[in-house]
Amino acid sequence: MTDSDYLTRAEAVLTAVERSLDYCDADIEAERNGSVVTLEFANGTKIIVNLQPPMQEIWIAAKAGGFHFKFTDGEWRDTRNGTEFFAALSDYASQQAGEPVTFEP
Repeated sequence: MTDSDYLTRAEAVLTAVERSLDYCDADIEAERNGSVVTLEFANGTKIIVNLQPPMQEIWIAAKAGGFHFKFTDGEWRDTRNGTEFFAALSDYASQQAGEPVTFEP
């Protein structure tokens, strides 16, 4: 994948993360600063989603740990266990919010 393709695909993910909050009932605030989206929960915890252009990855930092996602076979997949990005983010956010949270592409 070219650097340009990576940035187009990865930026679309950040936009989808922000857009998903418009349909979310949980109390989550999003702040975007360049290629970083910070999700802050009512309990003060945060999830940080950021782009890593040199590695062509998207990283998530959550209470559950740090996770790296690479674009594989048309989806962003965890480099360790293959979990799809939006499913993983939904799981981590639900854990931190204490209620179901769904992120979608």
